[in-house]
Order: sequence, then structure tokens, then C-alpha cells
Amino acid sequence: MLNALSSVFGPHRAVSIYAFLKTWGLLLVAIVGTVSVAAALLILNDDGAHEHDSYLTVAVLTATPMNGDLKHGVIASVQLPDGSTISIDESKEHVARTVGDTACVEKRVYVKSQEPRYRFKMPSLCEAN
Repeated sequence: MLNALSSVFGPHRAVSIYAFLKTWGLLLVAIVGTVSVAAALLILNDDGAHEHDSYLTVAVLTATPMNGDLKHGVIASVQLPDGSTISIDESKEHVARTVGDTACVEKRVYVKSQEPRYRFKMPSLCEAN
């Protein structure tokens, strides 16, 4: 390998490159490989296409400010109209401040799997329905 590197980069740089590859090469290959596999799984597993389904006004069971302050967001447990309970987090301060005894939630569904996703929205969107 040193001969091949020497013919491409010259003898002095070949030794430096060879030492670097012997020391850090395997780690770099492992990191690049792991990131490549993870990215491929994310890209090939789900196209991420989703569409709006409805706006819902739901009851808030518990609401906890992130890091003890609403300016960082809120994590809330809400009861959906079908009776199930889910936890939703919101990091935008202006939306997090609207979460009280009730909250406006947007229901979105993935196009392929029809799996629902929920996120907090401004109350004016629920009032318009």
C-alpha cells in the first residue's frame, strides 16, 4: 500500500498518509458507513409524504413546560376524541402558551400507511371549523 501511495503522492506524503490511515482509517470508514446506512434507511423506509386531515379541540390532561419555562416549549398529554391518550411536544413559544385545559391539535396522516400524527396549532384554526 505504501508503494501505491508513494507513486501517487510522493514518498514523504505517502508516509504521512499511510500513518494517518493506519491510525484513523478504520474509525473513519466505520463512521462514514454507519451514517450512510442510517441515511439510506431513513430515505428508503418512508417517503414522509403526509396530508392534513382535520383540526381537533382536545382536552389537556397534563402540561409540563420544557426546562421549567414555557419559552422553551411544552410537553402535554392530551385525550383524543376516540378516547386514546397521546403525548405531544411543542417547542414554539407562541403555540406552547396556548395550551391550557384544552388545545388545538392538527391531525395529519401519512399517505402510504395512513398512520396519524398530531401537533399543536394556534386555537384560531380550530375555531374556524
